[in-house]
Amino acid sequence: MIDEVDGWEYRNPVIPGFHPDPSVCRVGEDYYLVTSSFEWFPGVPIFHSRDLVNWRQLGHVLDRPSQLDLDGMRPSGGVYAATIRHHDGVFYVVTTLVDGRGNFIVTATDPAGPWSEPRWLPSTRGMDPSLLFDDGRVWFTGTREKEAARYSGETEVYLVELDPATLQPRGRSGSSGRPPSGAPCGPRAPTCTRSAAGTTCWRRRAARPTTTRSWWPGPTT
Repeated sequence: MIDEVDGWEYRNPVIPGFHPDPSVCRVGEDYYLVTSSFEWFPGVPIFHSRDLVNWRQLGHVLDRPSQLDLDGMRPSGGVYAATIRHHDGVFYVVTTLVDGRGNFIVTATDPAGPWSEPRWLPSTRGMDPSLLFDDGRVWFTGTREKEAARYSGETEVYLVELDPATLQPRGRSGSSGRPPSGAPCGPRAPTCTRSAAGTTCWRRRAARPTTTRSWWPGPTT
């Protein structure tokens, strides 16, 4: 299908074929995108673009059996909803091996690879993970089923801080249902908005906003 925006025509979808759940981050003038790969190996294809329309595949994030064991994986199991981030010269991909060991993070200094072995996060649950780098701290967010669910499949969004060196959780997690403090509102990550000038994040503990040149919400570059 041919779409048009401001007189500019492009073919939609911009990445044809089986590439669901895209996640994008920007580093300078370059955009990087990853998608789900489910029970297929190699896992998590990664693409590069300069204009968000023309994409070139760089390879796969998970291209070694030591990174991704899919033996016996059911159809539509496997790797769900990867998220890509960039911070201080390092790329991060966080994702979930559904019906496997759960959430994990891999890193690389070159998006084309090689990517590291997984750092598993056994104390986290659920899926759809993401990362936020903010003021020297690292935050992991995800969705999980509520412990006292009122119905099957009732979920909540939760947040837990990671150690920047080990990328392992530290402290208690807070959720949309119950923050660590027990107060009636959930934990507050920075509120971010995007404009031509960059991304502006407001923190409730600060009186002034901070601005970065990151395209993706949050200071990721």
